[in-house]
Amino acid sequence: MSRMLKIMCGGWVLVGAGLVQAQGVLVVVNPGQRVRLPRPIVRPLPAPPVESYAIGELDIHVKLTDQIARVGVSQTFENTGSRTLEASFMFPLPYDGAIDQLTLMVDGKEFTGRLLAADEARRRYEEIVRKNRDPALLEWMGTGMYQTSVFPIPPGQSRTVSLRYTQVCPKDSGLTELLFPMSTAKYTSKPIKKLTIEVAVESSVPLKNIYSPTHAIEIERPSNRVAIARFSAKEIVPENDFHLFYDVGSEAVGVSMLSYRPDESEPGYFLLLATPEIEAKATQRAAKTVVFVVDRSGSMSGEKIEQAREALKFVLNNLREGDLFNIIAYDTDIEAFRPELQRFDESSRAAALGFVAGIHAGGSTNIDGALNTALAQLKASGRPSYVLFLTDGIPTAGEVNEAKIVDHVHKANRVRARIFAFGLGFDVNSRLLDKLVRVNYGESEYVRPDEDIEDRVSQLYRRIESPVMSNVRISFEFDGLTPEEGNPISRMYPREIYDLFEGKQMVVVGRYRKPGAVKIHIAGDVAGNEQRFDFVAELTKESDDSGYVFIEKLWASRRIGEIIDAIDLHGDNEELVKELVDLSTKHGILTPYTSFLADETVNFRDTDGNATTTRGNLEMLEETSGRAAFAQRKFKATLQKQEQLFGVQLNGAQFDVSRLNRAGKVLEGVDEMPSAPNTLRNIGGKSFYRRQGQWIDAAVDDEQQRTAIAIVQFSDEYFALAAKHGGKLSQYLVFDEPVIVELHGQAYRVDPPSEP
Repeated sequence: MSRMLKIMCGGWVLVGAGLVQAQGVLVVVNPGQRVRLPRPIVRPLPAPPVESYAIGELDIHVKLTDQIARVGVSQTFENTGSRTLEASFMFPLPYDGAIDQLTLMVDGKEFTGRLLAADEARRRYEEIVRKNRDPALLEWMGTGMYQTSVFPIPPGQSRTVSLRYTQVCPKDSGLTELLFPMSTAKYTSKPIKKLTIEVAVESSVPLKNIYSPTHAIEIERPSNRVAIARFSAKEIVPENDFHLFYDVGSEAVGVSMLSYRPDESEPGYFLLLATPEIEAKATQRAAKTVVFVVDRSGSMSGEKIEQAREALKFVLNNLREGDLFNIIAYDTDIEAFRPELQRFDESSRAAALGFVAGIHAGGSTNIDGALNTALAQLKASGRPSYVLFLTDGIPTAGEVNEAKIVDHVHKANRVRARIFAFGLGFDVNSRLLDKLVRVNYGESEYVRPDEDIEDRVSQLYRRIESPVMSNVRISFEFDGLTPEEGNPISRMYPREIYDLFEGKQMVVVGRYRKPGAVKIHIAGDVAGNEQRFDFVAELTKESDDSGYVFIEKLWASRRIGEIIDAIDLHGDNEELVKELVDLSTKHGILTPYTSFLADETVNFRDTDGNATTTRGNLEMLEETSGRAAFAQRKFKATLQKQEQLFGVQLNGAQFDVSRLNRAGKVLEGVDEMPSAPNTLRNIGGKSFYRRQGQWIDAAVDDEQQRTAIAIVQFSDEYFALAAKHGGKLSQYLVFDEPVIVELHGQAYRVDPPSEP
């Protein structure tokens, strides 16, 4: 007997007795047949049966002109079972009523379909939910739906489904937003083989900021009016819908601000984007100074020194006329390419390449002497200066005391040069590197033994090669602000912005206490002259939905990174440890020191007890070298520079403290951070912890849990509640087990019904 199925965007599903792999969720609508969507694995599932339905690739192409997006989606479905599948395609719409001209092709043949408005789509969703006793489809209630006629997929054959539609993208605070629904794919027990997203943005006005809060996109800018954003991944489970924002403007610096304030009684969160001109005028490009300090000690022999030489060549071949440079090579002794800075030209480049070819490994590691030699060459000139510092070990020659090295280097840095440190391999003193860059306006990068040094250095240099504005200052001006009110802006990260680079985007997050209009002032040195740019933005009084919840999540990620950094460099204190535990618990961002929260036996509300455990785990930061030290500082740096939700959440990027012994040494064979625990789930703006067979919203306190309103899944009250709050609540009701969730100060306990 044939099965009539409906294909919805995203996931795996059981078809009869078969486990089905698909970007589309297959929902059986035959009378008497119940098929539930798969879930993230909490308990072991049976082995996949022979009958299955698979998808290879998901390819998304978008052409975005002004606010009009023309979207093309291609998926290839293959029936790997033994029976013909009769299927139709259902697609949850990104925005209510914003789509037209939608067509769907199956192997080149157009299939008819119709758009269902939100109310009609909600009734259709409810029918499927009631029939299959499956809450997962509730997530898309409140949006429209597209549904096609039925088409067959014979056994062993495939059908390529191509979906094309046009939509009007909304605009807020000057930013146009593109949304493509992909979070449906989290209902999967295996990843999609290949995901490709490409968005071409065209504008009649120069493009400024282009930003995705969900995916780490690569941006190509062929001109100041055209940009191409790309994301690709293999073996991936998309946890988030794809969001992209962009704005336009003719100013030399483009600035946009978004804000999110879920509770009017608490400070809100803001995200500020700033991008200079894509192609700055030659007169605005500041000449710069670059000094390369490269380790040539004995431990650098072999492939390391070869890659370091290639990194040096890359920088030398990408300097510009007017730049000053030098090279310092060090082991026990210090050797400079030239006694003083050299002006870059073809002659000095050729000579420098010859010096690089003669760098060979041998000797000890005199970090103090090398950095002081480099900084002594820098003179106050109004131009930005950068020191690219490579080391693969700990100081063993000259001054070896960590605190004294940091003090010496800071005093020698009289021109506020930015030091970028590259720690190569596990044997570096990672805490020393972090201290050096924190007091010298830079960043630390950690390069694993199996990573290419040249690639990492070239990525950093590409980012900083064209400074447009240096010594950047950002300030905020509020109308009617009294001195007694103090500064409404707090905990802004990064804490200091030193430079803006040509075509590179600055992403700043922070908190605010005063809503309403705010003037943003960005000042700095442009080609030796101070310039100031002024912008006006609006900070929301209270957010009526969770559309911008990513701002709070990004802020929390960076704040956690800053807390760990402060404890690492200056020692812990009670307030910082408590805040680390609170933020980690609320936002479900586990760290090496709070990963015990994933243990079902741990009371996540026991703040004092959990702070005590965390303080004990923080002793691991005493390790300065080795794999544990390397992993901890790399994890910390990732949080501090986080720009996308993708990676903030538990997508296999968390560090499991249980795999370390009490001395902080990594156990044998453990190099990578393991997969996320199945006792913690981050959905929308909430974190849920699995305790005693139920999922509990981290925002629910003991009293709310005791007085929660009880509702049974699939009852009239259940659907009435989902309809009242729409997707804001429905996304939290996807659990098979009981769930306790808070919404607008009221807690609800939703229990699965008794089996008939």
